[in-house]
Amino acid sequence: MPQISRFFGIIIKMFFDDHNPPHFHAEYGEYKAEIGITDLNVLRGELPARALGLVIEWALRHKSELLENWERMENDEPFNNIAPLE
Repeated sequence: MPQISRFFGIIIKMFFDDHNPPHFHAEYGEYKAEIGITDLNVLRGELPARALGLVIEWALRHKSELLENWERMENDEPFNNIAPLE
């Protein structure tokens, strides 16, 4: 599972051959969540409120890059790294 970004202790990953809808995985300590790219809803799992807020802020800024990575995954192409939240 390639890491595509990391910021403030949060790790963002995408899996090859993952299921629809388009989403990414966020990890913060022992917390894990799957976040939908198009609507930014939590699909599964949970994150502390502050970490989730940072993830959503980051995803809003990088939505097109996330969707591009999802398309790359579907075409068996390597993911691109995405800049962290600063």
